[in-house]
Amino acid sequence: MSGQPAPLSQRAGVRPAVRHPIFARLYALVGPLMDRGGLADRRRELLAGLAGRVIEVGAGSGLNFTHYPPAVTGVLAVEPEPRLRRIAERAAGQVSVPVEVVDAVAERLPAGDGGFDAAVASLVLCTVSDPQRAMRELHRVIRPGGELRFLEHVRADGGALRRVQRLLDATGWPAFSGGCHTSRDAVALITEAGFTLDRISRFRFPEGGVTMPTSPHVLGAASRPAP
Repeated sequence: MSGQPAPLSQRAGVRPAVRHPIFARLYALVGPLMDRGGLADRRRELLAGLAGRVIEVGAGSGLNFTHYPPAVTGVLAVEPEPRLRRIAERAAGQVSVPVEVVDAVAERLPAGDGGFDAAVASLVLCTVSDPQRAMRELHRVIRPGGELRFLEHVRADGGALRRVQRLLDATGWPAFSGGCHTSRDAVALITEAGFTLDRISRFRFPEGGVTMPTSPHVLGAASRPAP
């Protein structure tokens, strides 16, 4: 099974640098606070039961790394933002599961076809520039019968909150938030890419207090059908 990153010379095309310095600084501070507020429990649920080789897209500052179970033999963690990637590299050195952090984007994964037993998309599908292409890439690198684990904030079911999300995305919010789009339908992206939903739960985060445009979340698993 070939899950090793392709050499830079073999990667097609040249991509623009992904830099969100203000957002990266903010996320590095806010991410641990969110985990202490209950998101760490969701991360553990997201990764429970994984085994074999895993690719994680949008690894951010590496907050998932400590939650990978011992049956995972290696993680290829993809993160294009330089500041977050440096923090993730430090985090990778502090966990027992082998983690390699690489500079790449979800739309062009540095991996061969079917090279991974599972993939993880955690709070990232809102930010990728081409979500359909990113999902096709994830489908490509997961072996037939393998699975995709996902934890994402998503489009509201309807009503005023969905209208607020659409307005926010249309009036420049993504430019100030590291590319975050609040009204994307992550579940539709996953199924349209050819994955079969195995389980899904919906929740709001944070659970108490004021509802925000990023409050609706989904957590679940989907599989790449075997031939």
